[in-house]
Amino acid sequence: MAINRAYGGPSDLPDIIPLFPLEGVLLLPRGQLPLNIFEPRYVAMVDAALAGPRLIGILQPALDGGAGEAGPRLTQIGCVGRITEIGESGDGRYILNLTGIARFRVLQEVEADTPFRQAQVDYSAFGDDFTANAGAEAVDRGTLLRTLADYLDANQLEADWNSIKDAPNEALVNALAMMAPFGPREKQALLEAPSLAARAEMLIAVTQMSLARTAGGDGDTPLQ
Repeated sequence: MAINRAYGGPSDLPDIIPLFPLEGVLLLPRGQLPLNIFEPRYVAMVDAALAGPRLIGILQPALDGGAGEAGPRLTQIGCVGRITEIGESGDGRYILNLTGIARFRVLQEVEADTPFRQAQVDYSAFGDDFTANAGAEAVDRGTLLRTLADYLDANQLEADWNSIKDAPNEALVNALAMMAPFGPREKQALLEAPSLAARAEMLIAVTQMSLARTAGGDGDTPLQ
């Protein structure tokens, strides 16, 4: 789904955004994240977003746990998304789609009279996120597809190979990273990868490690 508003760079995004912490959930630029919003504080967050630029920051709780005054500590890198589709369930819930725009670094949380958390963020380290397909030509697509085929075969899963083969490198890598059934540490590492090619290499490596562990009788995913 296209984003109705174009974002050309960090200056096009607000410095303060609402935060939606979700463990094990990954949003990447131009990726699509479906969400079912039912907690009252996050329903309020969506209401506030709809009254403004329709933006929500997705990030994970801190990987080492711990809590502060505002609640569980959070990772410092996340991705902001724009609400590009929304529906009402009739029972107080929202069903929506976020389209990823760019990653951010949390500078500091801000005090606010809202039930949801907000933070001042900085996008400057992730300028390439605003350019579609940046670095896509460096992706080792062949190895990625072979690794995906091995994973699907080992887990007796099927996929729409026509759609996969037609997908551009960026869409393929980011969609696989978001859907991959790995733990919070893997998800955070994929989020923080410095380039699309590095994300693809990491996805290949983690998937191969998972395959090796499965073949050895250990079903746990690595890095957890």
